[in-house]
Amino acid sequence: MTENSVVHRGKVLTLGTMNPSVKRVEYAVRGPIVQRAVQLEQELKQGIQKPFTEVIKANIGDCHAMGQQPITFFRQVLALCCYPDLLEDNRFPEDTKTRARRILQACGGGSLGSYSASQGIEIVRQDVARYIEKRDGGIPCNPDNIYLTTGASDGITTMLKLLVSGEGSSRTGVMISIPQYPLYSAALAELSAVQISYYLDEENCWSLAVGELQHALEAARQYCRPRVLCIINPGNPTGQVQSRQCIEDVIKFAAEQNLFLMADEVYQDNVYADGCRFHSFKKVLFEMGSKYSDQVELVSFHSTSKCYMGECGFRAGYMEVVNMDPEVKVQLTKLVSVRLCPPVPGQVLLDLVVNPPLPEEPSYRTFFEERSATLAMLAEKARMTQQILNEVPGITCNPVQGAMYTFPRIQLPPKAIAQAKEKGQAPDMFYCMKLLEETGICLVPGSGFGQRDGTYHFRMTILPPTDKLKIVLAKIKEFHQSFTEQYS
Repeated sequence: MTENSVVHRGKVLTLGTMNPSVKRVEYAVRGPIVQRAVQLEQELKQGIQKPFTEVIKANIGDCHAMGQQPITFFRQVLALCCYPDLLEDNRFPEDTKTRARRILQACGGGSLGSYSASQGIEIVRQDVARYIEKRDGGIPCNPDNIYLTTGASDGITTMLKLLVSGEGSSRTGVMISIPQYPLYSAALAELSAVQISYYLDEENCWSLAVGELQHALEAARQYCRPRVLCIINPGNPTGQVQSRQCIEDVIKFAAEQNLFLMADEVYQDNVYADGCRFHSFKKVLFEMGSKYSDQVELVSFHSTSKCYMGECGFRAGYMEVVNMDPEVKVQLTKLVSVRLCPPVPGQVLLDLVVNPPLPEEPSYRTFFEERSATLAMLAEKARMTQQILNEVPGITCNPVQGAMYTFPRIQLPPKAIAQAKEKGQAPDMFYCMKLLEETGICLVPGSGFGQRDGTYHFRMTILPPTDKLKIVLAKIKEFHQSFTEQYS
């Protein structure tokens, strides 16, 4: 059909013509169950009667949305940087003004509205390097190896873009833990890389065994070229904190198998369990001596979105590359320059995280008290969550050693599993959807993160305020008991 000599054809972009890799991308944390939760919120606002009065989104680690309070020092300096006229206001402590002036002097035109260098503001990268050196007991860190990122996710996907190559059986294989954070499987699907799954040991508090890595690697060599090993520590969604011995074993394995190591360490301040301690991969690598520290290629990631900060919306983070080929590093710098720079307000926030107030400065006491209170509250909620869930027959919950989540196993009756399959749903999706419809609690089914066949889980954040978390846990307990009775 033509009109005014214009030929009308079908849409250029359709499901049939779009990039097929994008269609393979799945992200359970914001998947169908969350979309239904949003619909339920709208229905409640419209006055539609439900068996609950509010939807509680315990599906995602969005700290401030769950009531965690911002750190005063961070917000004061950010306010001063965004609106420098406030530097004349005597309500702000002097150290916040000093910090703001230093940052603004490093910005083009003295404004956060200017672009920064693609790798990030130089003084921020210098401060990140000093922070890493202090964290790791004096092991040197070169600011030139620091890349500021739009949250850790940006750094992870950027590195995967560099690492993925080949076709067919030579296609890059990337080893990721199961259960895993869905960013990894989504990024690998988008890049048409090969996902190599290795299983964490649920019976041993989600620990990582090198024997499992070896088994997964050998099997994958039949159909791809394994080149990358990803580790999340502390774990998401499983909340485990890997021991120093485990990290040493992983580094030795990477060295023996010539694998590039990616260490996702965004929960490094979230460690709660007695006897657990965060060990950075870089620190352990260098303490193992030059046999490893001169050889193993490593990139580690951190973010302002988690820990005691919880500043998800500022989208800020960094990555440090170790032993990267200098010619590849040139290509990495080129790649990050395409997106011009990370958000400058986020870079400012990151600088404050890695360079907080000193004990002699006026903001220190408030900062220390707020930080300590937030981490203590998270530790208490981690213990409470584990304790209450383990009181429920049919739910088994490992200790929440770190991070912000629990990933309990749930026993589902055969009738429920059969009915879920009739609906074309994973059994734990069926369970979580019924939980949402009956209680208003939004969790993420374990199938969205990966799990051993025949086991079922859900991921739940421990972030809701204590009173609300108690209500959530009580409702889950009551629901699980009624669900089990209904389908037994």
